[in-house]
Amino acid sequence: MGAREVGLPERVPVGGLPSRVEIWEVGARDGLQNEDAIVPVEVKLEFLDRLAGAGLTTLEATSFVHPKWVPQLADAERLLAGLDRRAGVRYPVLVPNERGLDRALDAGVDHIAIFASATETFARRNLNSTLDEQFAGFEPVVARARAEGLEVRGYLSMCFGDPWEGVVPAAQVVRAGRRLLDFGCSQLSLGDTIGVATTGQVTNLLAEFGAAGVGVDALAVHFHDTYGQALANTEAALRSGVSTVDSSAGGLGGCPYAESATGNLATEDLVWLLEGLGIEHGVDLAELVGASVWMAERLGRPSPSRVVNALAG
Repeated sequence: MGAREVGLPERVPVGGLPSRVEIWEVGARDGLQNEDAIVPVEVKLEFLDRLAGAGLTTLEATSFVHPKWVPQLADAERLLAGLDRRAGVRYPVLVPNERGLDRALDAGVDHIAIFASATETFARRNLNSTLDEQFAGFEPVVARARAEGLEVRGYLSMCFGDPWEGVVPAAQVVRAGRRLLDFGCSQLSLGDTIGVATTGQVTNLLAEFGAAGVGVDALAVHFHDTYGQALANTEAALRSGVSTVDSSAGGLGGCPYAESATGNLATEDLVWLLEGLGIEHGVDLAELVGASVWMAERLGRPSPSRVVNALAG
């Protein structure tokens, strides 16, 4: 008899945590962008549909980055044209610049995300700009998107550690994040791009944002599991009041511009944690595991998610 059949995990609500968490599912974009073999658009579409069927209501669908840099997502227009949009489900896309915004608008999207760096070196390597110059490029993108009625999310990478610069000072991260919010981003996702954060860093950074006048309602967290800290860091963020958590079905993903980054926090592992804490999330875990197993089979390898492997095995 399996764990679910005997009522596991036990729901033990803990005080001081959000009553509900929004899961921002990034598997179809951040999860697949680093794959070596091109995943057919038909497979991506079914993956998105299976994730929606599991109850996930925010599915980051693709990116309008230049195909030269991320060839895995060169089919963005085809994917969005073929997408069977479910009622109540959002399908945001990542845009890197104004050309990407043009493509997104032509495709009829209503929610975009931009991707900035908290460090100088990663800005130069990832965005081909300095830390300050990147914001000059993002400001018109956000202004145009908001004028067109789009919601805009800001991703901020390297918030805890940078493979070239080491520890990233919290004050530096707050300054960069405030600039994105001041441009008009409605939400800021704080990324542990190479998975080096620990709970103390997470708690401290969120407190620093609070001291700078940024409430947790404007913040999300995005953890990678390189050192096995993603779930612990997520719980630290929840205890600080954050109620939006990024994750990737089956633990898919990495970062094409940071070789030390491994997979994202697995959505199944996150759901298991939330269920045990008595936090509502709206996801059918069995359906989610099924979607991740289905995709893992198409990629030809097992999922790194502990929960997927335990429940599917």
